[in-house]
Amino acid sequence: MPKPPVAMKAAQVETLFARLQAADPHPVSELHYRNPFELLVAVVLSAQATDAGVNKATPALFAAAPTPQAMARLDEDQVAGFIRTIGLYRTKARNVVALSRALVEQHGGQVPSSREALEALPGVGRKTANVVLNVAFGQPTLAVDTHVLRVANRLGLARSDKPLEVEKALLKLVPAAYAQDAHHWLILHGRHVCKARQPECWRCALTDLCPYEPKTPLKSRA
Repeated sequence: MPKPPVAMKAAQVETLFARLQAADPHPVSELHYRNPFELLVAVVLSAQATDAGVNKATPALFAAAPTPQAMARLDEDQVAGFIRTIGLYRTKARNVVALSRALVEQHGGQVPSSREALEALPGVGRKTANVVLNVAFGQPTLAVDTHVLRVANRLGLARSDKPLEVEKALLKLVPAAYAQDAHHWLILHGRHVCKARQPECWRCALTDLCPYEPKTPLKSRA
């Protein structure tokens, strides 16, 4: 990762998130789910995989096992059969079965709304817990994936390649009015505009605020 630029000033941070909000007032996860359990499973499956790839696999899985109780009755091979197109599918199948059984045995079949309880579930780390707490329970958490890590450093919102340090920096910087949706905006911006290899600077609404160089010119689009 390139050396992080000088940290962004508070007034610039306010402008940055105001622009992201204006462009997308109600951002949502690109994962498909119908309830907190499906969201939890989908986020676990999305590790080192694309949301699009997860969305192709989960309809059949959720049709066969729409609840923790139903998922807990499946064995690892059955779950693996539904998700074999996703990377690390055997490990993920084991975790999905195990976390479903934990939900049934320890939480009455409900997804818990506390970080401690979520992170105690098999296959659930801090990033997954942050997504579930934010999306399912409306908590202003900030999930740092590779997109957020890259965008935060390029914009000068953070100066670290460690997810937890970036999360802490963002929690201090992001104005309260934007805290609930901040990680959605940063993820989507990184996924669709501020891409890893070829950032599409020519169509970025944040170009004048962004210290990252070199900017990608329009002629490089092809």
